[in-house]
Amino acid sequence: MGWFLGNGFGIQPWTGTFSGRSMTDWMKPDLYVDLTSSLERGGYDFVFIEDTSMVEDTYEGSAAHTLSRGTMAPKNDPIPLVPLMTQRSKHIGVIATISTSQYPPFLAARQAVTLDHLTEGRFGANIVTSVTHRVGQNFGFDKLPPHDERYTRAEEWMDVVSQLWESWDEDALVLNPDLPMYADHTKVNPINFRGDYFSSRGPLNTIPGPQRRPVIAQAGNSSPGRALASKHADTMLAMGHNVEQMKAFREDMRARVAAEGRDPDSLKVMFLVTPMLGENDEHARQREAERLAYVSSDESIAGILWGLSYVSGGEVDFSKFDLDEKMPNIIGNGEQSSMKQYTAGNEDKTLREVITSIRQIGDLGLIGSPDTVAAKMGEIMEEVGGDGFLVYPEVTRRTIAEYSDGLSLALRRRGLIRDTYDHSTLRENLLDF
Repeated sequence: MGWFLGNGFGIQPWTGTFSGRSMTDWMKPDLYVDLTSSLERGGYDFVFIEDTSMVEDTYEGSAAHTLSRGTMAPKNDPIPLVPLMTQRSKHIGVIATISTSQYPPFLAARQAVTLDHLTEGRFGANIVTSVTHRVGQNFGFDKLPPHDERYTRAEEWMDVVSQLWESWDEDALVLNPDLPMYADHTKVNPINFRGDYFSSRGPLNTIPGPQRRPVIAQAGNSSPGRALASKHADTMLAMGHNVEQMKAFREDMRARVAAEGRDPDSLKVMFLVTPMLGENDEHARQREAERLAYVSSDESIAGILWGLSYVSGGEVDFSKFDLDEKMPNIIGNGEQSSMKQYTAGNEDKTLREVITSIRQIGDLGLIGSPDTVAAKMGEIMEEVGGDGFLVYPEVTRRTIAEYSDGLSLALRRRGLIRDTYDHSTLRENLLDF
């Protein structure tokens, strides 16, 4: 089990009975430290932090919607948050997003190892290529390269950081003050990498972390994203729409991993879902009915159109389309697999029909009491074959308790989630199921 922490560290809703915070508390670590320690109590494997570096202004040609709702902005850099989040826990991992379009490989490799030391072996990096041209323009590009080229760059980027992580031999550390010798210089080697996109001399100027190679996560579900994950990833975020799609996705990834000469069990596919929990089944159904009533509201529709404008890579302003005309067949240069979810098979539907009927992150019928939802999660994973779920609730004191205590306890009764951690590092615990 993992927890997806997104949208400006989940800054919405700012108010409400259970929010427990002001409109600026998202800038402080307390809630996220509590989240991590609570999820460790619940037996979760990791918290997965989404990130993007821009203020989106594609929708309606303005940043008004973005900043009035606090949608993906304002947002702090998650990297400094990582060691803070782990300070009151011992086992749960934290995976933070690092973009190959923003981070030079040496900086990323050094930063990842440093965080692995500071978390005592519990750091993971979610490797992305960035989505919108606005991000690219913050880092020296006029616009981002085409989608598939970004993944070609990412392949080379991963090659560089992997070589840097291996630039110290396993027995390079001597730690003998009498010689004196901290490290054997003959076992710390430059990598002298020169590729089509990146170059780096190396070696890395810090010692390998507890995991040596931090856990690698990958969230792209397109063919290039799957190819990147099959070569490098320890865990992968995937969309869960129905059991058949989930099973086919996992089987495809396991075949790709095997074709790369890796053990298929070394990649854990985590399906992103948004369960609706309640004190009992009826309460959960009431909460789901409230959510459905909101979906067709003007505010919700504006939010979905904002999201499509972002997912298009910042290339298409979806506010310009008539809601009652046919769904535009647009993929764009951004999250292509996410866009295809809206366009594929919906050519005869109106834009309004599509956006009010599709949930980008599905619930898979996970609606009910913790006991009901836990039983359904077990049934789904048994059919899919594994590996687990990545839940995406709003971050409030209430939801933390619902998931770390209510749902986890129900899963634990069924033997579906750990009741102890047998290892000290994120990778070991991730592979231990």
